[in-house]
Amino acid sequence: MPDDQLRPVAPGPLTRSLGLLGVLFLTLSVTTPASSVFVFVPDMLAAAGTGAIWAFVIAAIVCVATAFIYAELSSAWPVAGGEYVMVAQTLGPFAGFVMLGVNVFNNLIFLPVAGLGISDVLSVVIPGLPQLPVALAVVAACTVVGLFDIRLNAAITGCFLLLEVVTLVIVAWLGFGDAVRSPLAFLSHPVAGAALQPVSAASIGVATSIAIFALNGYGAAVYFGEEMHDASARITRAIMLALVVTLALEGLPLLALLTAAPDLAATFAGDNPFGAFVAEAGGSGLAKWVAVGVALAIVNAIIAWVLACARFFYGTGRDNSWGRPIDGWLTAIHPRFGSPWLATLLLGGVGMALCFIDKALLEVWSGTGLIAIYAGIAVAAMIGRRRGSSAHGRYRMPLYPLAPLITIAALGYVVWTNWLDVATGRPALIATALQIAVAAAYYRLVLRRRGAWTVHVPE
Repeated sequence: MPDDQLRPVAPGPLTRSLGLLGVLFLTLSVTTPASSVFVFVPDMLAAAGTGAIWAFVIAAIVCVATAFIYAELSSAWPVAGGEYVMVAQTLGPFAGFVMLGVNVFNNLIFLPVAGLGISDVLSVVIPGLPQLPVALAVVAACTVVGLFDIRLNAAITGCFLLLEVVTLVIVAWLGFGDAVRSPLAFLSHPVAGAALQPVSAASIGVATSIAIFALNGYGAAVYFGEEMHDASARITRAIMLALVVTLALEGLPLLALLTAAPDLAATFAGDNPFGAFVAEAGGSGLAKWVAVGVALAIVNAIIAWVLACARFFYGTGRDNSWGRPIDGWLTAIHPRFGSPWLATLLLGGVGMALCFIDKALLEVWSGTGLIAIYAGIAVAAMIGRRRGSSAHGRYRMPLYPLAPLITIAALGYVVWTNWLDVATGRPALIATALQIAVAAAYYRLVLRRRGAWTVHVPE
């Protein structure tokens, strides 16, 4: 490789212009509670029926533990690269780059998967909406929005987020206002399927893995850390507040639906149980408005994800992960908007290209990368404590080492239940293992031959 391709780039810095609310709005937009409720929670109901409540409770415990880990590590390293920086600083460059590789796969695949799902959500309002053209248009438009100033984007996502909250409040209000069964039965005698049979532990485990994915996103606050004032002290609150709000906005509509659904078996089997419930309880007109609200929530999530991932790729370019000229492109800062504009355009272009791949295949490719990411930062938190590398952070998780131990134990259970699911879970685990293998091979065969690979931590 020519020498000019190996020289370190000199990136411009990101501008610190965000406060706590700005980062909170952006982080909640990444978690996108409304689209999680309407897109992912139905899969939980199909897998575990009313046992989805147990799955949600278990997932909530895991996410609280993981949020404490994110908070401690983000306080030490509020850096745009996110998780791979945390792992590299505690476990070394090889582990850090493997984490980077897993994140690359997961970050790129979210955009096309979300974009391809919008036409299904809007089918209540506009039947027969073409999937591919809508996905391409949405990803392209969100990419353009992502080029603008981060403060403007925080305001835009905040407005979308308000509509998202209203949508979920409507679902919860309709459900709790017409409750026909006690929530205690969901914990004492969970049932599933057309015959309302008792739920197995394996089914609850599969639903738990879906719930963890549905609640994920609170850790995305770290991607905006370099644009937050006094990030080391304030990013912890952004992470914890994002998780608390997400738990409420996703848990209450789920509980409301199960307490009020007139036919549980039909609810478990339905493709859009929340939409069907709103149509029955509030009329077709309200159901259409709710569908529009969910579609806007997905758009909002894509905007926020473009913003977060552009900063992630900016970090990878700053750390000279790909060689010239790619590193230089990824670290280019727009002189007016202060955004990593070429990284944003590259991300959007790849996202649009991936829209041409089958959505089901993309979902398998995304694998269970979240398991690897959570496991990686849990180990990083313990090693960081032992070696003192995270001691400069301004936050310490309570009851250490309970949080990382809970996270690792729960992830082991999720891996086991996914392996038992031959149709979906096992291929996803294999896909994640392949991602790890590809990242490890790239580090050994390409990156290490250039010399020492180190991550950059701004002052």
